[in-house]
Amino acid sequence: MPPSADLPGFLHSVAPILDRWGYLALAVVIGVESFGVPAPGQTIMMAASIYSGAGRMNIYVVALISFVAAVVGDNIGYWIGLRGGRKVVHRFGKYIFVTPERLAKAEQFFARRGNRIILVARFIDGLRQLNGVIAGITQMPWKTFLLYNAIGAAIWVGWWTTVSYVLGANLVTIIEHAHRYTWPAIGIGVLAVGTYVTLHVRHIRRRRARATASASAGEHAA
Repeated sequence: MPPSADLPGFLHSVAPILDRWGYLALAVVIGVESFGVPAPGQTIMMAASIYSGAGRMNIYVVALISFVAAVVGDNIGYWIGLRGGRKVVHRFGKYIFVTPERLAKAEQFFARRGNRIILVARFIDGLRQLNGVIAGITQMPWKTFLLYNAIGAAIWVGWWTTVSYVLGANLVTIIEHAHRYTWPAIGIGVLAVGTYVTLHVRHIRRRRARATASASAGEHAA
């Protein structure tokens, strides 16, 4: 394994673990992160991919281990949520503002859009760690969860291993530069969403007005 200094920026924190334990560290860290334990799963996968680009690890093995660990970890989280999560929420949820009413709303939301959430959850901090637990608590069908979780994990692993492998140490520099534009990007996103909502509301109002006018005209004609 290369010395820790070969991993720049925030990736440096996982270098000692990766240097000592290699593929085992990759599997364990991603696995435990996937069922809710705070751990640098994405970071260590990126670091392992950079090592692969330097010829110190095998990128195909890194990708395979990352995918399997992610899917297995999320399914452990799912069964934790399914078997005991609801009781914990009903007993202690009020202390973290998760009431039975909010849990019921979450169940309804997952029933309508759960597959989409699971598909993109791995790219969102917080959801990446807890999406399996939440899916279990809300009693999402396991086969549905397994399918979309596997697809999401494959996209997540494929994206970060490829980008990290190709860009290598330059990836950290690119990310640091990108962070400078975080707030402008958020502002543009908020403006875009606000514009869409405004136009959509106007469209609905106009449609309702036309429907009302048509109904009134029909009544007068009758």
